[in-house]
Amino acid sequence: MLPRILPPLLLAACLLVGWESYCRLADVAPLILPAPSGVLQALVLNRADIGAHALSTIAVAALGFSLSVGFAFLVSVMLHFLPWAEKGLMPLFVASQTVPLVALAPLMILWFGFGLLPKVLLVILVTFFPMLLSLLSGYRQTPTDFTDLLASMGAGRFSVFRRAVLPSARPSFFAGLRISATYAIVATIFAEYAGARRGLGIYILAAKNNFRADLVLAAVVVSAGLTLALLGAIRLLDRLTARGPKARHA
Repeated sequence: MLPRILPPLLLAACLLVGWESYCRLADVAPLILPAPSGVLQALVLNRADIGAHALSTIAVAALGFSLSVGFAFLVSVMLHFLPWAEKGLMPLFVASQTVPLVALAPLMILWFGFGLLPKVLLVILVTFFPMLLSLLSGYRQTPTDFTDLLASMGAGRFSVFRRAVLPSARPSFFAGLRISATYAIVATIFAEYAGARRGLGIYILAAKNNFRADLVLAAVVVSAGLTLALLGAIRLLDRLTARGPKARHA
């Protein structure tokens, strides 16, 4: 574990030291570029306010991400059993990913208001497609010898899917979870930035309008921490649900 995390930790430490040194030696105004120590101080002094906004962001991201995963799984099963539907719907799913968030987020707010729904919908739209592609890719990685053997023993399509296809798609499923998780928090913050009453997005917007670069960076640090925590939870879930002692101790 330590050899794997030590290089990025050392690199991050070097970057922070260089950043701090540059701000102090070049006498950069904190209004333009606050030093890491100033960002940390702002985070500590405003931890209650930032924490309250972060909880709102977490709630929206968790709800949207959970619904996205469930919806992607249902759609992937449908497309697996109906290849003609995949040929018809996949171009539409691809086209949905070409719409920029900067245009989509304000429209969501305009259509559905400033409540929970537009932010959840935006998270679903951003995280759904990577999950769907990962699941479909995982289904196609099922060994044909295994499916042929089950079919020769009289197993039906759903039985083959449950016993062979789903287990084979497990690595792709967790890979899709990790990819989508990196977008969930960012999509939530972007939706809040476009219009919300609470959340890190609206907090960043308010701090920017008040020329508080230290608070903006403090909120960015918190958002990065939330994303890393979500990725860590997915990795832990992957290890806990892995079969066999070798997988659990990997």
